Amino acid sequence: MKTNNVNKLSDEELVKKIVEKNDTHLFAILYDRYAGLVYNKCYGFSKSKEEAQDLTHDVFVRLFVKLRSFKGRSKFSTWLYSFTYNFCVNYVQRNTAKKNEKVTVVTDVIKDEDADVDEIDDASLFELKSDKLAKALEIIDPSDKMILLMKYQDDMSIKDIQLALDLGQSAVKMRLKRAKEKVVKAYNEL
Repeated sequence: MKTNNVNKLSDEELVKKIVEKNDTHLFAILYDRYAGLVYNKCYGFSKSKEEAQDLTHDVFVRLFVKLRSFKGRSKFSTWLYSFTYNFCVNYVQRNTAKKNEKVTVVTDVIKDEDADVDEIDDASLFELKSDKLAKALEIIDPSDKMILLMKYQDDMSIKDIQLALDLGQSAVKMRLKRAKEKVVKAYNEL
């Protein structure tokens, strides 16, 4: 297959061919398409560019091995997004010393320091001081941080998060609610 024709394949078609032929040259095309996205996600969980590059490399090594598990129930990009987030969350959890990871902050708007944890709406989250919010995000569980970043940094819809995490709509909403409560509580305790 000529390079031009391969570059025109959809992600799903390319994945199918990679799996069929175990072809590293085809995998390089997939890498070129998604290395930037994966790097940016990894950077959100790391404390340096070098660490993000290492994580990106590790994600793609693991991805090549796990590519057969992609069943096509969602778009490949959604599946890869979930794969990358899960890899990074597991990495952070395995390395408890990584609590100082770099955080891309949700907003720079300043708020009056009293948030009512019982009624955490999106506006409350957006009003937190960015430096203090970064510290609060470092404190909470990585899976809570992950879902907040998916929603507010990556602007994913509830449906997109549902697909990425393979959860029901009510489970996504509940996890978001609890994660918001935890980050505001951590923020107020700083």
